[in-house]
Amino acid sequence: MQKTDSKYNSEKINRYALVTRNSPVLEAPDTKAPLTVGNGEFAFTADITGLQTFYEQYEYFPLCTMAQWGWHSFPVERDYSKLRLKQYESHGRLVGYAADDTGQEQLFKNLRENPHRLNLCNIKLNLKENNRTAVLSDIKNARQKLDLWQGILQSDFMVFNESVRVETCADPEIDAVSACVGSNLARSGRLEVVFAFPYGSPEKKASDWEREEAHKSEIVHSSSGRVIIKRTLDRDEYYVDIVFSSHAGIEQTGCHQFTLSPAENTGEICFTASFSAQMPANMPGDFHETKSRSSTHWEKFWSSGGAVQLVNSSDSRAAELERRIVLSQYLTAVQCSGTTPPAETGLTCNSWYGKFHLEMHYWHAAQFTLWGRPQLLERSLDWYLKILPQAGKDAENQGYEGARWTKMSDPSGLNAPSSIGVLLVWQQPHPIMLSELCYRARPEMETLKKYRSLVMESADFMVSFLHYDNETGRYVMGPPLIPAQETHAPEDTMNPAYELEYFRWGLKTAVEWQLRLGEKPNSRYLDAAAKLSALPAKDGVYLAHENCPETFTKAPFNHDHPSMLAALGVLPGETVDRGIMENTLRRVLECWDFDSMWGWDFAMMAMCCARLGLTSLAVDLLLADKPKNTYALNGHNSQADREDLPLYLPGNGSLLLAVAIMAAGWEGDGGKPLPGFPDDGSWCVEAEGLLKYI
Repeated sequence: MQKTDSKYNSEKINRYALVTRNSPVLEAPDTKAPLTVGNGEFAFTADITGLQTFYEQYEYFPLCTMAQWGWHSFPVERDYSKLRLKQYESHGRLVGYAADDTGQEQLFKNLRENPHRLNLCNIKLNLKENNRTAVLSDIKNARQKLDLWQGILQSDFMVFNESVRVETCADPEIDAVSACVGSNLARSGRLEVVFAFPYGSPEKKASDWEREEAHKSEIVHSSSGRVIIKRTLDRDEYYVDIVFSSHAGIEQTGCHQFTLSPAENTGEICFTASFSAQMPANMPGDFHETKSRSSTHWEKFWSSGGAVQLVNSSDSRAAELERRIVLSQYLTAVQCSGTTPPAETGLTCNSWYGKFHLEMHYWHAAQFTLWGRPQLLERSLDWYLKILPQAGKDAENQGYEGARWTKMSDPSGLNAPSSIGVLLVWQQPHPIMLSELCYRARPEMETLKKYRSLVMESADFMVSFLHYDNETGRYVMGPPLIPAQETHAPEDTMNPAYELEYFRWGLKTAVEWQLRLGEKPNSRYLDAAAKLSALPAKDGVYLAHENCPETFTKAPFNHDHPSMLAALGVLPGETVDRGIMENTLRRVLECWDFDSMWGWDFAMMAMCCARLGLTSLAVDLLLADKPKNTYALNGHNSQADREDLPLYLPGNGSLLLAVAIMAAGWEGDGGKPLPGFPDDGSWCVEAEGLLKYI
């Protein structure tokens, strides 16, 4: 292909062509790449049949039905007040952290595992032939396509010498999955749809199929073409409202199993299953209505917001990058745009018991604003306002001001105990960053007023967490703390580079918010930002933190996240020396253990390269051929062979963030088009609807 100059094209991209050519297609069962439909609040992951027929074979990548409200707790002791805290010395006083389970192992475990996200239901096809139920190897001539433009999963296959066609979609507004199955197997009574319910589990599959006696499933309403099932698990309950074809019938066929069967000589069976925490008041729409709503929703999604097209590039990697971009937009919309921050595996399966990690929220969701969809971030940003009282208590209990944001939590906002998580602080400026990005997308007084408390309460904690050292005339951070690179002991860590620059930026941004609101700037914010320690450096490179001169020469310090690079890229790097940062980057490339990195590290490094003008290296790192930078056929970022992480959504979100920055630029980029892409003619980048970064 003849090389074309890189360009920022403001003309309208053919979005239908862009999206549809990247719709994933499976032509055989792939137990590591099942496909999902959903809406940000609800997700349904299916196998090659379009339902969850062979869930037992999907051990690596479970097939679950999940909703943001769908949590379960075991009836065990969970009294936080009984938890003994580990005391750390912090500049002349002791501060308690829930960081040690010694002598309280069971309580510690209970608080970490509960609540856990729940697999609400398994919905499968029962395919029969001569009293034999089909197994996965019976599926032949399969072709499954996720039509991204409509949000509809189309599954075609042969089984027992009969063709089967299944269409599956999620309602865009309610927590419901809908499907329609067509086959002669239905006509001859050899095809049924089975709804089965497990007990709760904190494990990856979020399901316990052994404890039948521990929960209850009962029909509480039955009428023509509709049943409502009430589910009770200990103190938790929810409802499943199933509407189905008038020529079909449903009956309970087990303690926790219900079978939907078509009438005789009927070759089609359709249903909608709606899930809710309360007894449903309104009947969900049927399959055809849900399909229409799904199509309208996804066409609107793809037709608005940002778009990036790379199809005319001569670089051989362009098609793969475009595929990752399109699929990551879909996956983060389905998995990361709900009313609470997402788990690292979203609504697909349980990672860390299904709880969400607030230090990852930036990587999941900051990209929504740059891609012209700030409303998808604001859904979960509102959750911080709800838990602000709890965050205030957490700060007060440790002798700090403002709000201390938890690391690992559930909708309650309570901080799960951890030997690492409770000592992280890099999530603390995230609400300031996310609020600022929302303001840049919607620069209105209403935005400032809405999120003011998040910004100021976050900053109040930050300034009180810092310690002013009279001898050196500077503010220092830690100990104790654990930086983003979690390989450092909390007692030894002081002044980590990324956190220093992030706190400085956060405090100065809080002052900017006060000025926008017509308020007097907080002198403490200004003083701390001005006198905060310089980024730690030695021999011309930045260190992980001030007490780690062996950052690049000794394991485990050259493992995990090279987070010092985030001080320029994630951040504008006001106090960063560009020469030292470039030296640091090249040192990382020389001696870091890349296999120990995580999916978001590659995008983070690309963002640093873009700010340094190292555009070819930015692309190389974004597409680095490393185990944790691979993307499966379904678009999910894989984390090598980690059994506990079959997918990793921070990788998808960070990819979108980096691409938006590389294409649309950032404040102070000099106005150069596509400042993060090479201008050697190998990349033809057509982009529209993107917002500049900070």
